Amino acid sequence: MILLLFLLVAPIAASAVKYLLGDHSVDWQLADRSSAGLLPSPAEHPDALVRIYAARTVRWRGIFAVHAWIVVKERNAPRYTRYDYTAWGEPIRINGFAADGRWFGGTPETIAAADGEAADRMIPKIRGAVEGYELRSYGDYRAWPGPNSNTFVTAVLAAIPELRASLPPTAIGKDFPYNGDVFGLTPSATGVRISLGGYLGLTIGWVEGIEINFLGAVFGLDLRRPAVKLPGLGRVGFG
Repeated sequence: MILLLFLLVAPIAASAVKYLLGDHSVDWQLADRSSAGLLPSPAEHPDALVRIYAARTVRWRGIFAVHAWIVVKERNAPRYTRYDYTAWGEPIRINGFAADGRWFGGTPETIAAADGEAADRMIPKIRGAVEGYELRSYGDYRAWPGPNSNTFVTAVLAAIPELRASLPPTAIGKDFPYNGDVFGLTPSATGVRISLGGYLGLTIGWVEGIEINFLGAVFGLDLRRPAVKLPGLGRVGFG
């Protein structure tokens, strides 16, 4: 129990210090949401493309969590399509922000990527998963323990297990049972997971590693790409 509390409190405290030392002079509503320059122009990249991005969420919540979203582009399409799940407006927002835009000042990190023929095959599945996502009504969104933006992206990842992607441990809500199942396969289909309403859970998979979810905070080990997973700080190890 002491070890559990240390693994929970110490990383979050370190993340809080990092947040407090940051620049908060700009009101979050006026914070930069312009392109972070992660994507080429569609004309320069005619091939199909899939990206999963995540960035620290707004204000003090960024101590604990990231916001994840999905970007797709079909072959020769003139523009990107971005999907977010938010707490305001239409829950599933389409092109509400720049495809690779900063999330209220936070620079996004690329979580997963696919291009060319692989992306071609994934995009119809992604669009189908977005259209079929059931927790899309007004009032469904809950920042903790879910369903939230990270729950939505997890549901989409489950539709494209061939992407072999896993959201970071700071993606609070990713362990919420979006399909209502307590027990099932991981999104990558390389393991299994148990989730008790997003409050408690255990994930064991080749892509996801070993993760323990305690009240939404996730810590564990990545065996495929050696690293530790810590609440607040995220994944610490090899890329």
